[in-house]
Amino acid sequence: MKYIVVTGGVVSGLGKGVTISSMGRMLQGCGLRVTSIKIDPYLNVDAGTMSPFEHGETYVLNDGGETDLDLGNYERFLSISLTSDHNITTGKVYRKVIGKERRGDYLGKTVQVVPHITNEIQDWIEEVAYVPVDDQGNRHWDAVDQNGVNAATPSAADVKDARVADICLIEVGGTVGDIESSVFLEALRQFQFRVGPSNFCLTFVSLVPIMGEEQKTKPTQHGVRDLRSVGLSPTVIFCRCREVLEESTKTKIASFCHVDGPSCVLSVHDVSNVYHVPLLLLEQKLHRILAEKLQLTSIPELGGRLDLTMNGLEEKATMWNLCEGSVANEKVLTMLASGQDDLDTLGGISRSMVDWARMAFKLDGFKESVKIVIVGKYTGLQDSYLSVIKSLKHASMAVERKLDLIWVEAGHLENDFENDTGGEDEYNAAWEKMKSADGVVVPGGFGTRGFNGKVAAAKFCRENSVPYLGICLGFQAMVVEYSRNVLGWKDANSTEFDEETKNPVVIFMPEIDKENMGGTMRLGSRNTAFTHSTHDDGSPSIAQIMYKNASVVSERHRHRYEVNPERVDAIHDAGLKFVGRDETGTRMEIAELPRSKHPYYVGCQYHPEFKSRPLNPSPPFHGLLLAACGMLDEYASNSK
Repeated sequence: MKYIVVTGGVVSGLGKGVTISSMGRMLQGCGLRVTSIKIDPYLNVDAGTMSPFEHGETYVLNDGGETDLDLGNYERFLSISLTSDHNITTGKVYRKVIGKERRGDYLGKTVQVVPHITNEIQDWIEEVAYVPVDDQGNRHWDAVDQNGVNAATPSAADVKDARVADICLIEVGGTVGDIESSVFLEALRQFQFRVGPSNFCLTFVSLVPIMGEEQKTKPTQHGVRDLRSVGLSPTVIFCRCREVLEESTKTKIASFCHVDGPSCVLSVHDVSNVYHVPLLLLEQKLHRILAEKLQLTSIPELGGRLDLTMNGLEEKATMWNLCEGSVANEKVLTMLASGQDDLDTLGGISRSMVDWARMAFKLDGFKESVKIVIVGKYTGLQDSYLSVIKSLKHASMAVERKLDLIWVEAGHLENDFENDTGGEDEYNAAWEKMKSADGVVVPGGFGTRGFNGKVAAAKFCRENSVPYLGICLGFQAMVVEYSRNVLGWKDANSTEFDEETKNPVVIFMPEIDKENMGGTMRLGSRNTAFTHSTHDDGSPSIAQIMYKNASVVSERHRHRYEVNPERVDAIHDAGLKFVGRDETGTRMEIAELPRSKHPYYVGCQYHPEFKSRPLNPSPPFHGLLLAACGMLDEYASNSK
């Protein structure tokens, strides 16, 4: 196993997640299998109890792990499925070590940060690195068993059978110099000797600010100095900058930061979209630097899989000119966007990079736009809805439209807000945005604030034939709205917001723990069966059409409340059709109006955004964008 570690300095939020994901995508283009680990130094066990304003969205994995949003970047870029063990936190590590101490596993030793905590971190990394994560992997190992004890390292036969990764990418959250991350850096300092120098490569992401017209290198110099002070020295330095890094800047950084020449100082400047970043790294020969450091060409097990030329794509990358500016030259952009190039002659594993390159450049060339409104509770921090934004972006690429995102604070749509002092202007502005929308997304959330605004958004879209997608709480808002305004149950509500309502159409799930918050929801990947594929008017379910007429789909969940089974039949018979249900048939998963009543009015209890990919958009989001662009009829006709 080879390990590539990404650290960061100067400031947080430089894009370590995008950098490591892009590096992985590039290595996949060379024929390598990759996995990824995120280290978060906070004391929380996981991200599940954090406010979206505090840390952005909580990303949910197949196994129900509630993790940092960077794991979403890894999964989207690399088309892999990670586990909760791929997110290491200080809370997890300390809980595990203290558990061992309480059982007496340390045989009376004084338990200390070094060696016990640092050894635990190293063991965790090595064990998780062997967990297969690609779609073709057919076996899974847990880093710890049910008793919290380290599971056995898989045998050589198991490894061969399960398509274990060749390279493990590790991102260390925060910035070098933070007190909370120091124990992880010490563990990695020891780890480089445990695995050997040919199996370990450290990289560093830094900021190169521009003051006046000069690119300043001192922040990078100080960041690398801090890194070297703990016994770690980078092989590659990624420099984030508004503009392309000048050669003189590269030379200066290489000289003062102890790397092997300016070629190991890479310009990761602002580009027109993040999907250019793997191509930017490829153009600067990062794959060659890593291959030399990790001695990839000397590994016989790679056989014919490793191809650093990417079957000729490496040579063609020089024409992209990404290192000359934010986009390629116009001629190349037009060729790639239209597919009028000779890249179809490239076969093998490089095809994935060809498709990626075309997607990245094609995105730059879209002329028409589509307006999508997101009605949310946490609009002050857009990272709170990062996966929703990415899913909309993926779907907009599929329909070849520029995405024009419009944000509406759910509470601003409520009548009570208009009546508050100073609220009239925001109320009117919010509704003007709603009226301008080609489509509306109402995502999930928790708590009373803004719920009636989400209900109002669902009502507006239903009555005005505006394409609508409700997710989790947005799905429940659909049900509440329909119950109030179609069935006439004026006090219909969720017991989350009104425990005394006489019409509880959404209720607390009986099996959920009411006392503890962390990890107690209905979490992870679960099956949904299309139980009502045909509506009363004979039309097919549009949700099922978007899922390519599958009878069962698997999506990820994160909720405590569900549609009340006792009210399902009444709501269904009144016209809001529950077309998808869990395998028992008692838990509602997908609701929709027939297309004879509405162009696209769909809600789902699960979170489809967590499984969307750039080249394979989430079906519910794809359907919303098709409807918003007036393309859904043709798509549905071709899908029969």
